[in-house]
Amino acid sequence: MTMITEDWHTAGEPFRIVEGVPTHGATVAERRVDAMNGEADGVRRFLCLEPRGHDDMYGGFLTPPDDAGADFGVLFWHKDGFSTACGHGTIALGAWAVRTGRVPSDPDGETTVTIDVPSGRVQARVRQQGGRITEVVFRNVESRVLARGISLETSHGPVDVDLIFGGAVYATLPACAVGLSVLPEHTADLIRIGREIKWALNEHPAAQLDDARLSGVYGTILVDDLGRTERGPWQRNVTVFADGEVDRSPCGSGTAARVALLAASGVLGDGEELTHDSILGTRFHATVAERTADGVIPEVRGLAHRVGSCAFELDEGDPLPQGFSLR
Repeated sequence: MTMITEDWHTAGEPFRIVEGVPTHGATVAERRVDAMNGEADGVRRFLCLEPRGHDDMYGGFLTPPDDAGADFGVLFWHKDGFSTACGHGTIALGAWAVRTGRVPSDPDGETTVTIDVPSGRVQARVRQQGGRITEVVFRNVESRVLARGISLETSHGPVDVDLIFGGAVYATLPACAVGLSVLPEHTADLIRIGREIKWALNEHPAAQLDDARLSGVYGTILVDDLGRTERGPWQRNVTVFADGEVDRSPCGSGTAARVALLAASGVLGDGEELTHDSILGTRFHATVAERTADGVIPEVRGLAHRVGSCAFELDEGDPLPQGFSLR
């Protein structure tokens, strides 16, 4: 078996793009359910886990779209399975689609790449100057607050946690509430408390959505408040998702969730912009594109870069065809 991939990163977070993996279903949401227990899950493990990947690898399998209204679909994956949303992946896919010619583009303007994902239909608006990609705007599904101020006892003491939907369900709280800051030297402690809060709230009633396929807490967002810029709030965050995976970027769908919370709290006004930094210091900018009856449509601006392409092979007699994880 040989699998060809094209690897990108968005603000430091990897995204491995793969075509030709068989999945079944009439929609991307149905294909995700099929992939969890089908052939695609073996390919996910093969490409994601060591020795061909690592515990913080991320990627996506391209699929047909739900209908002719989108350019293609994607199944997002990580070390523990298949996620319902991924903003950094959407940004990478937009850049990839334009750079490879998958979607015809305007070399001196904006090109919309429409993508079906398990949580709905999203867009990556790719901006170019002289044929060079300068920015990608991720337009997410409707994002909304699910519950505020959930009291929770943790190993770091009592905390109040908010649950928000941004294509996936996120728990969020200030990092200082657990005695930490969003800094690289605190990564191990941030992972531990992030996992603890995710699993403590995974079955919370507010995390159970009308579409059960979207239910459960996907990740925990811990935030440092850095004050305000001239354009709006400035924050630094780390998203600990799946079972202890750390987003190196400011997290696209997590940023969308934060936009929903800040807009509902009055911290982010119409016409203002959230400056959202990652634990690495990389940055997204986000705004409220529209207000809806239940929440907002967020837009997140960032940029992705190509890392390279790989041909991964399964050597005859390899004792680790499904890879392994030490986490």
